[in-house]
Amino acid sequence: MMKKLLASILAAAMIGTALAGCGGSGSTSSAAPAPAPASSEAPAAPASSAPAETPAPAASDLNVGVFYYTFSDVYITSVRTNMDAKLNELGVTFQNYDGNNNQANQLDQINTAITNGCNLLIVNIVETSSPDAAQTACDAAKTAGIPIIFFNREVADDVVKSYENCAFVGTDAAEAGHMQGQMIAEYLLANYDAVDLNKDGTISYVMFKGQEGNAEAEYRTQFAVEDCDKLLEEAGKSPLTFYNAGNASKYLVDQTGAWSSQAATDYMNTILAEYSEANNNMIEMVIANNDGMAEGAVAALQAAGYNNGDGKGIPVFGVDAVDSAKEKIQKGQMTGTIMQDAEGMATTITALVSNLNSGAALMDNTSDFNVDEGVAKIRVPYGVYTG
Repeated sequence: MMKKLLASILAAAMIGTALAGCGGSGSTSSAAPAPAPASSEAPAAPASSAPAETPAPAASDLNVGVFYYTFSDVYITSVRTNMDAKLNELGVTFQNYDGNNNQANQLDQINTAITNGCNLLIVNIVETSSPDAAQTACDAAKTAGIPIIFFNREVADDVVKSYENCAFVGTDAAEAGHMQGQMIAEYLLANYDAVDLNKDGTISYVMFKGQEGNAEAEYRTQFAVEDCDKLLEEAGKSPLTFYNAGNASKYLVDQTGAWSSQAATDYMNTILAEYSEANNNMIEMVIANNDGMAEGAVAALQAAGYNNGDGKGIPVFGVDAVDSAKEKIQKGQMTGTIMQDAEGMATTITALVSNLNSGAALMDNTSDFNVDEGVAKIRVPYGVYTG
């Protein structure tokens, strides 16, 4: 069915534009289309000419728009790098779009791309606090009769179920929080006295959330602390203490929703002006929902004389295992991170693209993946990285 769908899309597009490119604002790259075949009316080559080269493979029918919530996210940059390489390997035409963390802008890009001939949408949705934006994007794809693959940022089951040619590739949002909580507890139980700087029998921490209403942020914030506390108490230790007793939420959120390094640096600079070893109330641990914020916290700590790899440091934990964070862990500047597999994410998405490229259905050949029961959602597993 998908092969007929894509064939009809191609035929319609070729009436005016011979499969127009996915043009639009925010684009950065696309695979080069295959050269046009030689005209059948071209004269034969002279007998003395060199042998003709092997003809280039036929161009793929797919014309893909890939929509990222923002290019500035370090993990998303890693996904984009891997995705570009894999889409190029498939030989499909594609165009990347930077949503710049603006949902209205991203939806405009999607509509423009459809108008310009895109016949597959791959969407890292901006707004996750409600299903409305994802549903709007899905409805646009459904109206155009083209498939849509959401990725990384969780979308509601109802959105995916609303269209037979819709799928989601992401992670189990709660898994990272559970894994981080266990990683932190294991580290603390092995190093408790060294981490407890003021020797009050409890570990003072700061939590950087990232974004309100985002499933990954919500679960990481909750389970990193809950699971750690449970394991600490089972070992006879006190639960973690948020550094600021007046903050009922027990986290600091990036108000831009960008999970940014700069937000964490700014927060930490403010915190360290008041909470210090000199005042006997030093922050004793940092938990961040992504490596960008973890690295931002490290930058502020380094400016204050900590986490320079010389043994004087505050444990800092992140999520994503981006290369720069892994390097900091190896240098003793960060403590650990939960690996969100950027290559695995891109590989899984392009497996679905490959289905469509070969004329198969969107969710064919996925028996080896971790697929949710009753809904077209594929989960890429997390891992632990401590150097």
